[in-house]
Amino acid sequence: MSQYEYETVELPFINRLVSYGYIHKTGSQLDAERSTQASIILESRFRSALKRLNPWISDGNAEKLVRQFAAPTGDSLWTINKKVYNWLFGDGVTVEQDIGTGKKGQTVRFFDMENPASEFNEYLVVNQLSISNPNGTIRPDILIYINGLPLVIIECKSPKLQPEKQLPECVHQMERYVETNEKLFYTNQLMIATSKDRARAGTLYAKAQHYGLWKDPYPLKLDELDSKNPQDILIAGILRKEVLLDMLSNYIVYDGKVKKFARYQQYRAVEKAISRILHNDKPKLRGGVVWHTQGSGKSLTMVYLAKKLRRMPELENPMIVIVTDREDLDNQITETFTACGFPNPNQATSVKDLKLQLSKGQGTTVMTLIHKFQAREDETFPIISEAENIIVMTDESHRSQYKGLAMNMRTALPKATFIGFTGTPIDKEKRSTTGKFGSYIDKYTIDQAVEDGATVQIFYESRLPNLQMQGETLDELFARSFSEFDDDAKERIKAKYVNKELILTAPNRMRDIALDIVNHFEEKVLVNGYKAQVVAVSRRAAARYKELIDKFANGAFETAVIFSEGQNDTDELLKKYKTSKDEEKEYIKRFKKPFGDGKDQDKLAMLIVCDKLLTGFDAPIEQVMYLDKPLREHNLLQAIARTNRKYDEHKSYGLIVDYFGVSKFLDQALDIFSENDVQGALVSIDSELPRLEQRHRAAMRFFDGLKKNQDELAVLKLAPEDERAKFDIAYKRFAESMDRILPDPKAQKFVADLKWLSLIRQLARSRFAVIDGMDISECGEKVRKMVHDYITSKGIEVRKPIPILDDQFKEELDKQELPESKAAQMEHAVKHEISVKMDEDEVFYQSLKEKVEALIEQLRTEQLTIFEYIDGMLEIREELKAKAEGKTQSGLSAYQEPYYNKLLEVCESKAEYQLQDIAKDIQHFIEDTVTPIPDWKKKIDFKKNLNGQLLLKLIDQDLPVTEAGILTGYFVSLAEKQY
Repeated sequence: MSQYEYETVELPFINRLVSYGYIHKTGSQLDAERSTQASIILESRFRSALKRLNPWISDGNAEKLVRQFAAPTGDSLWTINKKVYNWLFGDGVTVEQDIGTGKKGQTVRFFDMENPASEFNEYLVVNQLSISNPNGTIRPDILIYINGLPLVIIECKSPKLQPEKQLPECVHQMERYVETNEKLFYTNQLMIATSKDRARAGTLYAKAQHYGLWKDPYPLKLDELDSKNPQDILIAGILRKEVLLDMLSNYIVYDGKVKKFARYQQYRAVEKAISRILHNDKPKLRGGVVWHTQGSGKSLTMVYLAKKLRRMPELENPMIVIVTDREDLDNQITETFTACGFPNPNQATSVKDLKLQLSKGQGTTVMTLIHKFQAREDETFPIISEAENIIVMTDESHRSQYKGLAMNMRTALPKATFIGFTGTPIDKEKRSTTGKFGSYIDKYTIDQAVEDGATVQIFYESRLPNLQMQGETLDELFARSFSEFDDDAKERIKAKYVNKELILTAPNRMRDIALDIVNHFEEKVLVNGYKAQVVAVSRRAAARYKELIDKFANGAFETAVIFSEGQNDTDELLKKYKTSKDEEKEYIKRFKKPFGDGKDQDKLAMLIVCDKLLTGFDAPIEQVMYLDKPLREHNLLQAIARTNRKYDEHKSYGLIVDYFGVSKFLDQALDIFSENDVQGALVSIDSELPRLEQRHRAAMRFFDGLKKNQDELAVLKLAPEDERAKFDIAYKRFAESMDRILPDPKAQKFVADLKWLSLIRQLARSRFAVIDGMDISECGEKVRKMVHDYITSKGIEVRKPIPILDDQFKEELDKQELPESKAAQMEHAVKHEISVKMDEDEVFYQSLKEKVEALIEQLRTEQLTIFEYIDGMLEIREELKAKAEGKTQSGLSAYQEPYYNKLLEVCESKAEYQLQDIAKDIQHFIEDTVTPIPDWKKKIDFKKNLNGQLLLKLIDQDLPVTEAGILTGYFVSLAEKQY
């Protein structure tokens, strides 16, 4: 860690925690109380906490628990992490002990959860703790211990790094810790990446793009903080003593194979809802509306709320009722609750079963469709429970909560609290979400979700077909065909038969649209691996679109049509594509898989629907929706949100292609919704053009003053590493915008510059020894193909650069006409060789690295000419070459010298000849020990034994224990490189 990183990121982080009451310890201060450097939990502190919180516990049981947490068992890190979470925050742990009423299981308290800031909980912030094992030594930047258990890890990076690299580098560092010392993560619950100006929180195995922002320190207000930087907001929101244990206990779930931590808007909504429930006497005032835009995790918010409600003693184990209005939503939310480990969610199977479930009382969780609150015409729905500790959560509450079924639900549970969850509230006088449920509890709008990266922006593209009839207008044709009828009769006939469906399903129109869909989909969407939905005006239109699209696709991809079955379907076309519920589930399962022919891939790339799958359907791989149906108000926003889910790092937007003209309905929606709520719901693709122009200029400015034929000078502009990194970011952004616009002709004028920039980028990567071949993975496939074809046509051979030690390197260097080009190529080749070989002899290569940095500084300050600089670099090359050929400065063998160099650096109390003898002895011992054992690096027990033997050998040489410990880990790592 650099001093700058420590002073600007790590130390302020620690100081902020200290200001919140944490105790700060350095790793070296804790070494005395750790049995070995491999120890991760602070056993004495954990033991003391057990005694504080459980005064009755025996020494034997306390010691048993210490051992249990120090070495939990399981078939994988994931299994162990989940098990430990359950011990700490789930079912808990019991020990057999007699405390006066006979020997029986006693529940152990690990924390004072009721008063988290009390003296019963010890909060430590620890930095630079050395943790060793056979794989070497790691030093996490910061660890947070509560009662001796490391629950949070924080990795810091310098703000000087390129902005887009700061947090990913933090995450990658923690991923390396997981690989090399997984024991650190047995008890870990949160992983935080920070560079002060950027800070996000994630969990075990989360990728960098899934780490979440924390932009609201609720229940604190931003104005109450003395700092507005993201790091301090995250600390205030998550890590204060008053909230951290609650966060870990109630806002983490294991959803299948993913460990999830709440987003800030989910936490805020749950806390506000609970506050309202606890602090209002009247049931009607306890409820309200949670407005969280589609794709922002409403189902998980319901899980977090249900989880916390269950644990609140004031609510006496409440009944929780989850209500939806569609079977697919009911199944989906039940699956979410089950996957997250929520105990016993009971899905009501009928009206009778629902009444039975609701009558069970406390501790019951009921999942039901609103339709099961159905009463016969001759009866009134009965009162089932007058308990006040019943919490009813309704999903998509705007759709069905205004009719008789909702009245029956409220009749059945007259004193229940009703909380509505919605992405699209409606504020018409006769259908007001807030009027039925109460005022807003929390709002999280479309724009906020896009800004936070919770969802992607949705672009809108109008592709309206020409609807003019050949020869005569529709009205003229109608008037002539029905001339014998009077005007009133004509209007009645027109109203009944000449409707939008008749126009939208005109054969020629549907044929043209189907062909356009296939061309657009293959060129713009499928090429990037994403999938699509087509929305037709009717079931018959959906079936017809399937036949047309299949014909034009000609096997390039598969489609499926999904619609509700009519009671008396006699139409042969509808009967042909009728699907069972099981078939529908299978189609959806296939659609969610990556596109392709391989294992775990599927060629089903397009679902064609009319009503189904427009709400509550969650398939992140879907990027585009082709709309050929009039949708309005919440139905419009619900439908288009199918495309806004995050999928991978390349999906940066969703797309709505409009064949009907739905954008005009957004204006009408503004009269119904708050304008702020729907702002940014649809963005015209034309609005990307100004951004494309800006990004084009930002990428081209690196080469101001140069012509397109001055490739060599352009490459030199990218010689400085920081300049090359900045250009990479600008290039990726330009390519991303091009991907959004292409194949639209509006992007044509930028194509030549994109190709040229790609060529210069590739030449610079080859020149400056970035050995990764043709890397344009951040571009969309259509951009990538265009660029690749151009570079190939230019005759640029995509190949690895010649290594600096190769005999041909000097010949390659002499081909450069400009001395600046030679200098740049030398510098980057030398740097690359040093970075690749650093692990083979850290001391030797570090000294060469310092020589290189000195030469660069002398050139920069004009203490050297460019020719003297090249000569200096050539001398360093000779040293590198001699090292590679096995020549040594010490006279020892090439295998022994790295041991000697490290001994020379670490040991101050020995003479050089003594250190040479130790180096020989250690190298011979390691060679004799490991070479007879195949795959010795994979044998954990063998490596542990090797570590122990090495440590003893070094101590036998009269080396201090601290020095011997440092050298042991280094030497084992060195042995892994050599053997």
